[in-house]
Parts: sequence; C-alpha cells; structure tokens
Amino acid sequence: MNEDLDLDAGALLFSQACEFALGVVNMDGLPLDDRPEIAFAGRSNVGKSSLLNALVNRHNLARASGDPGRTRELNFFALGGPHTANIYLVDLPGYGYAKVSADAVERWTRLTQDYLRGRTTLRRVLLLIDSRHGLKAVDEKIMDALDQSAVVYMIVLTKTDKLKTAEIKAVTEATAKAISRRPGAFPRLVAVSSKSGDGLDVLRAEIAALAR
Repeated sequence: MNEDLDLDAGALLFSQACEFALGVVNMDGLPLDDRPEIAFAGRSNVGKSSLLNALVNRHNLARASGDPGRTRELNFFALGGPHTANIYLVDLPGYGYAKVSADAVERWTRLTQDYLRGRTTLRRVLLLIDSRHGLKAVDEKIMDALDQSAVVYMIVLTKTDKLKTAEIKAVTEATAKAISRRPGAFPRLVAVSSKSGDGLDVLRAEIAALAR
C-alpha cells in the first residue's frame, strides 16, 4: 500500500450517507459539473454493484441485475447527499455479454465514450477486473479507448476472496506488468473483496485523495 494514502480520510468520506441521484441516458441529462466524479467500469458480472454497495456500507444502493449487462444508463450516486455531496460515484454500463440488440449496445457505448471524453470533473475511472480471470481481450479494448481519450484509470481487482494469497499476488503482478506501458493507466492497483472487505479501506482512501 502507498504510504501517502490516508485511510482515516477514506473512512471519514465513506461514513457519509450515499444516495442514488439520477440515471442519465444522454449527455443533456448530466448533472452540474460541480464536484469530483469517480466512474466505475468493468465487464458484466465483474461485481460493480457489489463493490459500490460495500464501499458505502449499503446492501441495495446499487442493484445487481439477475441478467448481467442490463444497466442502460450512467447511474450517479451522491456521496454526502444529493445537494451537499462531496463526490459523485458513477456506475457505467457493464460491457460484455448483455442480451440486447446491437443498436442498444451501440447507444450505451456512445454515451459512455462521450461522457469519458467530455466530463471535466471526472477524476478517475476505476476499471474492475475479476481477479480469477485477469485481463481479457475485451478489457484491453476498453483500455485502448481510455488511453485514446486521455482518461486516467486505475485497475481494481475484484473477488479476491475466491483466491489464495499467492494467487492474488501473482495476478496483481501480472496485471501491473501488462499495464505498465499504457499512458492512461495509474501505476497502482487495488485488490478488493466486496464479500470479506479486504482492500476496501485502501480503495476508499484512493477515492478520498481524489475528492480533495
């Protein structure tokens, strides 16, 4: 863990109430750009909803769909309340195997890309990767797009409770090596488990540092 991280600041930030603010289906519907935003991206079924819920200590703030990949909008969650929030947590549509039309997928993709390119208050994208599987070709494509958009992103390895300590170390090292030459990739990775809570304090501290 980086010694500069303030775990207490992370705990304090996430001790506040967090509420769903709005769902955005086009760029005209975006909220005012008056506070920092942290976006969560990842393959369908990577555990985005579970991670968001675990970070804010809520069971059902972000609802996990029984049909992965069905999120059709940018979901904004106000950490600190809708009117006085310190930061927005933004749940991006999952990419992967959504059972919807190609036109629908194209609309989600275009909305996400427009948001990533044009949002001045976007501090960082947290790119979630299932630690059991590591980086896949579809993740590489997303990172290519993020690199081209000049968006800084941090890899968050999820579901580490499914792995042994040595396996977590191996996938962390392999992932760090794979992203080392990517211009948009933040050099640190965070390994977390929404189930056990491992690594959540570190991720909260990373987000708190961006909210200053």
